[in-house]
Amino acid sequence: MTAACVFCRIVAGHAPADIVREWEDVIAIRPLHPVAPGHVLVIPHTHVADVGELPGVSARTMACAAELAADVAAVNVITSKGAAATQTVAHLHLHVVPRTAGDDLPLPWTPQQPAAG
Repeated sequence: MTAACVFCRIVAGHAPADIVREWEDVIAIRPLHPVAPGHVLVIPHTHVADVGELPGVSARTMACAAELAADVAAVNVITSKGAAATQTVAHLHLHVVPRTAGDDLPLPWTPQQPAAG
């Protein structure tokens, strides 16, 4: 546990969170600012900075995210590594974001406007 890490404090029970599901080594919580109904964060108990640090922890966290995603018809499962990739908390976390047709939730690879012709 890293005392300065908000996700470590949540996992340790030292910070509040709306817990959706718990496994022995991973937790799923509702984010403070969900981007869609049902959006959750899947966070390992082990403090790793990002998806590239300990592949086994990343794989286990993804397996838990996949369990949640299995119950949703359409979903994005997303993680980021580094500030340039929009990572804002240096503790591995996966976003599980349910999607619906026409929800207009943009992603970096979603065309935002027609290409100039």
